[in-house]
Amino acid sequence: MAIEITGRTNSPTPIKTSPKAEVDGGSKVVAKNTEEADSVALTSTAQEIKKTFGSSSASPVDIDRVNSVKKAIADGSYQINTENVAQKMIQFEQLMPQKNSP
Repeated sequence: MAIEITGRTNSPTPIKTSPKAEVDGGSKVVAKNTEEADSVALTSTAQEIKKTFGSSSASPVDIDRVNSVKKAIADGSYQINTENVAQKMIQFEQLMPQKNSP
């Protein structure tokens, strides 16, 4: 059974309010800001992740090595060690959980 939606389908547009004014004593008008600040509390795990990824100066990437490999690939002199690649693939597969086959 299909559901028919009639009427307005887009979300309502928020209305911005201006600071409220109060009369203070005689003829003096004081404007109050009604905006409240939002706050966020991070868990200890989130704080550790932020700390780990926040320090870009301690990058584990060797930029010089990356540039030399890029250059070697570009000029066609990059040599792939197929034995090493195969060995790493085997090691990776051994880390994967084994499926029980019937």
